[in-house]
Amino acid sequence: MNWLITTYLTYLAISIALTVWVARTLHKNGRIFLVDSFHGNESLADSVNHLLVVGFYLINIGYVSLALKYGGIVDSAQDFLETLSSKVGVVLVVLGLMHFFNLFVFSKMRKRAVTPPIAVPPSFVHAPQR
Repeated sequence: MNWLITTYLTYLAISIALTVWVARTLHKNGRIFLVDSFHGNESLADSVNHLLVVGFYLINIGYVSLALKYGGIVDSAQDFLETLSSKVGVVLVVLGLMHFFNLFVFSKMRKRAVTPPIAVPPSFVHAPQR
């Protein structure tokens, strides 16, 4: 079999397997965090969690598919390993960046959810004018 085809197939298998593993891990372990962020509303948290997984799959598998054609000429085992490691490495960086972006957004949401509202002293409350 051609080295390039072997590289493509191995890259797709590893990248899709990593994407599925990361998505399942985030889905399972992120539920508690989302429930807390949504003030205990489990159905909303589960819905958002599912939508995040769908978006995660679409973005990552889309990126993996688009990045398939980029790379050098693969004529040997050394080229195969170098190209494969570069491609999978970029996928891992993209997965990591997406993970940290999601953590950043949800930590902001959680902070807002658990921060008590600022009490306004009665002297600043104005009665409605008629």
